[in-house]
Amino acid sequence: MQLSTATRGLILCLIPPLIWGGMFPIANDLATTVNAFHMTLIRYVIAAAFLVLMLWRAEGLRALRVDGRLGRLFLLGSAGFAGFGLLAFTALRYTSSPNVSLIMAMMPAIGAVVGAMATRKLPASYTVASILVAFAGVSLVITDGDYGRLFSGQLGLGELLALLGAVCWVTYTRGAIGFQGWSALRYTTVTTVLGCISILFAVLIATGVGYVTAPDLGAILGGWLHLAYLIIFAAVVAVLSWNKGIGLLGPLNGTLFMNVVPVVAFAIAMIRGYQPTVTALVGAVLVIAALLTNNYFSRRSARAIRAQQVPASAEAASESEGVRAR
Repeated sequence: MQLSTATRGLILCLIPPLIWGGMFPIANDLATTVNAFHMTLIRYVIAAAFLVLMLWRAEGLRALRVDGRLGRLFLLGSAGFAGFGLLAFTALRYTSSPNVSLIMAMMPAIGAVVGAMATRKLPASYTVASILVAFAGVSLVITDGDYGRLFSGQLGLGELLALLGAVCWVTYTRGAIGFQGWSALRYTTVTTVLGCISILFAVLIATGVGYVTAPDLGAILGGWLHLAYLIIFAAVVAVLSWNKGIGLLGPLNGTLFMNVVPVVAFAIAMIRGYQPTVTALVGAVLVIAALLTNNYFSRRSARAIRAQQVPASAEAASESEGVRAR
């Protein structure tokens, strides 16, 4: 049975959040022996090697060419893999994996802000309202309703790092629009390879200043199962599916699926003994509800614009026919 474009896009965009929902608890466990910087370097270097082999077999080594856009691809790879990977995983050092995953669900709202900055147009009023409600929900989760904690130094850094990481991933996702002629495999491979360069420099600096220390081989081999998940599923399968799905649905509709990440992360955390308070659950519901509402109104607005364009196009065609007839 042949699936429609929308259905294929839906499936492809749903796979990554399901995988990424489990990524943060797994990375948090591994971080006790392998720090976030070296963890990110290991996973993306190995993932890049897999992707290069896949691209070579599918499209040939000529597909590794950057077509004169090395600078743009390097910045996008750095944002998507060095920026997101290092910031989001380092955030786990300062806050919980459910909190980080919930902030990842803010990506649709962040995308609206980034889009407004790029086009120099303010978002629609319903988008602004959704963003405010979503941020209110996030604040409830991370403070548990005690806003005094924001000013007492008890929290904030981890959530800020996660937010910056989400901005980096939104930037990477939107960047794919400029490479319409490229396959998802080619865009993913080239940006991953270039992103590894930035990750390597970050690791060298962090190690050099003493912020992190290189893990020994035993620690790396001991975490092979965690790394296998982070590399094969989270870095290869998920990113490929994401870029392909975004190409079919577009960034606006695609990023909506990031709402699934905190649901999966919270479910895993609760299975492992985490007991969120009523306040935290209310905050999580607010975030997801706000972002779903924004997507609903965005889609309705887009349909209304298309509906207005169809009669205008028909009228223009009719006038053209009249001119030819005369």
